[in-house]
Amino acid sequence: MAGIRVRAQRRAAAVIGGALALTAATLATGGGAAQAAGAAACNVTTGPYQRQVEQFLGRPVDGVQSAADCGAIQAFQATHGITPTAGYAGPLTWQTMSTMLAQRAAGKNPNANGTCPTNLGRIACVDLTRQLSWIQDGAALKYGPVPVRTGKAETPTRTGLKKIYYRSIDHWSTIYDVSMPYAQFFDGGIAFHSVTKSMWNPPGSGGCVNMTTADAKAYWSLLGNGEDVFVYGRKPGT
Repeated sequence: MAGIRVRAQRRAAAVIGGALALTAATLATGGGAAQAAGAAACNVTTGPYQRQVEQFLGRPVDGVQSAADCGAIQAFQATHGITPTAGYAGPLTWQTMSTMLAQRAAGKNPNANGTCPTNLGRIACVDLTRQLSWIQDGAALKYGPVPVRTGKAETPTRTGLKKIYYRSIDHWSTIYDVSMPYAQFFDGGIAFHSVTKSMWNPPGSGGCVNMTTADAKAYWSLLGNGEDVFVYGRKPGT
């Protein structure tokens, strides 16, 4: 019996050792489940916006996809939830970058063209075209501009002059079954509120104006019921 137990123990040790060796080999080669859980394979095809994307990312601008280009594009896509996350310089990636460039160009004068009313006192402005929002009092900028994430084509953020009518600091959406912290409703079910997603995550929200937690907190402290909200423009891609 003792001999049988010894042989059984040796067989068990061999099985465990083989399993550990297989696991190590799988992890080392990136195979199996480890590979499936990792990043998507890079697309080595040159995209239609290759030069623009290379310039945006500070890559050598030659208009030809390289492994390094692909890795840089893929990292950008992963950060902002752009799928497929394959490193291809396609329309959606360049559209996202173009929006970022427009936001940077706004600087500290987002209402340079005077589209958001300056004769209503304190007002929250939402520019769908540049995916920007800010708070102004007359012509004086009080906060922002900050990037926001507005509604997608199927659930747009409606344009026009609105008023904040309901605020809920720890709101829970019964429609989407998600948390909506610092919610300030100004148009039916549409509100300013914070999210944990990137502000450039496509395709967009269910109509609300998504903000970072810091910006949503600032809006909460600077606005109140009855304050004006002006939404204008058209979101890129809608």
